Amino acid sequence: MNILQDMVFVNKKAFKKSGKLFVDNWPIIFTGLAYTTINIIMFMLVGLLFRGVLGIIGGLIAVIVTSATISNYLYLLNNIIFTGKFNFQDFKEGFKIYLWKVYGVFFVGWIFSILFNLAIAPILYRIISPYIVGTVINILLLIVLNPLPESLYQKYYSPWETIMYAFEFIKENWIEWFLPNVVLMLLLYLTTGNFIADIFAIQHSIGFRLGIKGILLYIIGQIIFSFIMIFRGVLFQMLSTSTRRKRKYMRDFYE
Repeated sequence: MNILQDMVFVNKKAFKKSGKLFVDNWPIIFTGLAYTTINIIMFMLVGLLFRGVLGIIGGLIAVIVTSATISNYLYLLNNIIFTGKFNFQDFKEGFKIYLWKVYGVFFVGWIFSILFNLAIAPILYRIISPYIVGTVINILLLIVLNPLPESLYQKYYSPWETIMYAFEFIKENWIEWFLPNVVLMLLLYLTTGNFIADIFAIQHSIGFRLGIKGILLYIIGQIIFSFIMIFRGVLFQMLSTSTRRKRKYMRDFYE
């Protein structure tokens, strides 16, 4: 099957399904306000109660709360993709569903950052600016682990296996995955002026400003971001459960 034909077939189905799922689950655009409120309260309490030596405990709590909000959003996406809807009960339960799996991924990243800073950074920083090194690493991670959120909530693997699966998925499906996602990200950037550079983004980080313009811009950003995240979930589900040969058979069958 021609790659171009495959991409047209996959994206046509993915966009159609994503559009319907978004319309049926439009309240998801407001979850960002809930996460922002939770994070503001959390950072205020951590800053107030955990100072000095206790800052280590405060940092641990901050990571756990962040993992819980990511877990919540991914669980809502999981329900949207596989059941077609989510409700308030799902929102309440979502904070714990993937909590330790998300935390485990962060822990793996933390271990690798320590090893890098101890073994590689001292040598690398002598010849290359730390800022350039950090930027390059962030870009590489954004590329090679781009489908990490979808791997996390759609596959039943350990944190390390989830990371490796995301990497293998990109190796096998990089054209089908990145082309539509880059187009959608460009749309988001051209509309709001912001680009999502965080793999675990759970809302469009343009901020919320009082006033008609600020509110409208925030809502528009959240609408596009929410559609993108639903589309990513649908596309990942299609690509990770089929091959080009199988999709050719499906296309010929429907025709």
